Amino acid sequence: MAKCSAKNLLKLPKTDLHCHLDGSLRIDTVLDIAMKERIKLPCDSERELKEILIPGDSCENLVKYLEAFKITVAVLQNEAALRRAAYELVEDVSRENLRYIEVRFSPILHTSRGLSLNNIVEAVLYGLRKGEKDFKVKTGVIICGLKNLKKSSAVTLARLAVSYKNRGVVGFDMAGPELNYPNINYLDAFKIILKNNVNVTTHAGEAFGPPSIHQAVHYCGAHRVGHGATLREDPDLMNYVNDHRIPLEVCITSNLQTKAVKSLKDHPIREYFDLGLRVTINTDNRLISNTTITNELLICAEKFDFSLDEIKHLIVNGFKSAFLNHKDKIQMLKKINFELFPGGLQAARRR
Repeated sequence: MAKCSAKNLLKLPKTDLHCHLDGSLRIDTVLDIAMKERIKLPCDSERELKEILIPGDSCENLVKYLEAFKITVAVLQNEAALRRAAYELVEDVSRENLRYIEVRFSPILHTSRGLSLNNIVEAVLYGLRKGEKDFKVKTGVIICGLKNLKKSSAVTLARLAVSYKNRGVVGFDMAGPELNYPNINYLDAFKIILKNNVNVTTHAGEAFGPPSIHQAVHYCGAHRVGHGATLREDPDLMNYVNDHRIPLEVCITSNLQTKAVKSLKDHPIREYFDLGLRVTINTDNRLISNTTITNELLICAEKFDFSLDEIKHLIVNGFKSAFLNHKDKIQMLKKINFELFPGGLQAARRR
């Protein structure tokens, strides 16, 4: 029987449905752009910058975790930088055989040097499309509103997402701090999104309890839930999410760093999977969390005793949960199932 080694996991086709662009830059790219654009960084060496940008398990909470983004956002303030970051992200994920990635970001964070929201989205889409062509990884964009900004900005970004529907944008999200920023504060934005038949995912159950997930599902119309680490605290809601096959975008390493879970052994991934929830494995931020999809799957194998067969079902969950149109999703799933399961689709249908 094949083992769940990093080498074997690297070869498997994979997805990443929860990946922030500004949290997934290369360190050398941050340094290079800063030098070219004369942007002052807190340090000049790669080693020192890593210590700042990668908080590790000693990070205090989500708010502290988010502080690193001040640096990465600062170097993403022109079209060339945004195109480069998007392109390099596709290149990076192609090296671990990702076939599909949804890249999320909040365009409003990249306007400090005068770029319009449309120019920002166009720059990211350009980089992703070039990456698709060069590395054969299908991509989609999720526009993020930010909970710590004015509510009106969420409405603006929702309208922006709608304007790019079928042009590369596949969904809308509300991200940022959760405590004291309930999802129901942004219903106007979600109404615009749902009225225009755009996919919804929103951060919930990371730094706040089940009520944030309840709001995401029952008020905001979430088709997926970002994180959902606290869902098990409300068994009835968990059963509802399970019964309605609402996918959870699980980010194990990030959850540990933001203190969504107290320790790795406390993470609910094993419990969720055994109960039959549609859990997907994601990075959140490849740079800030210093991780990859392969690494997250290896954690599942080594720390939570997932077998290779179970790992493959986690992977299939990712493809099933993608914000793709039905026809494209079915075509991709057929190909992936035959790659993962020598016995074909019959083996894949066990879950």
